[in-house]
Amino acid sequence: MTDVAEPIALRHVSKSYVHPSVLVVRDVSLGIRQGEFFCLIGPSGCGKSTVIKMMAGIEQPTSGSISRPAHVGMVFQSYALLPWLTVEENVAFAARMQGFPPKKVSDVAARYLKMVHLEDFALRYPRELSGGQRQRVGIARALAVEPDVLLMDEPFSALDPVMVDQLHEDVLHIWGETKKTIVMVSHNFEEAVLLADRIGVIREGVLEEIVEVSLPRPRPEDHPDFVAEVHRLRQLLTARRAAKRA
Repeated sequence: MTDVAEPIALRHVSKSYVHPSVLVVRDVSLGIRQGEFFCLIGPSGCGKSTVIKMMAGIEQPTSGSISRPAHVGMVFQSYALLPWLTVEENVAFAARMQGFPPKKVSDVAARYLKMVHLEDFALRYPRELSGGQRQRVGIARALAVEPDVLLMDEPFSALDPVMVDQLHEDVLHIWGETKKTIVMVSHNFEEAVLLADRIGVIREGVLEEIVEVSLPRPRPEDHPDFVAEVHRLRQLLTARRAAKRA
């Protein structure tokens, strides 16, 4: 069972591996609010991707508990598209795996391809697309399962800055139109401040702090308040790093 107010909740969650022996997530408790855009941020190897994979059910916690809704969509950094299927077939496949009837499969695929501006590319194969277009297919596929929560694991880190700006706009539009709860992993301060309502700061597997972002939308990145918020986040992580070294 999930709390409607918090569709995903982690309670004292830890994750460790045996070979090699390593504790990657340490006693994380976190509730994701209904309809919010939440971002997990931290340095490489801090455990943030492991946390979101546990939210998705891809990884299981070693201890603690996670509650999640029945339908969760996942967008991967590597796109994870099926190369032998067309764009439309990749999206429809996800809907079909949910057991949707044929008419709904068709409708869902068409709806989300249009939402990510790929309706004219429906018959192409992943190899015929740019990296940004492939990620748009990944987003449409994740939405095609009609999820209550959309999870995104560093979805834009391999793309060029111009494409990233376009996808940021697309994701904010999708979030506003669908009212989905979104959780995204990032290592980029500006990206987190641009997109998120709240930012969870993870270091060495520990959720150290949750930052509320109170800036109104849209958030121009050259606005002094935006720059100050990014500086505050960067200072937070830098101060923690310096304290650990002392």
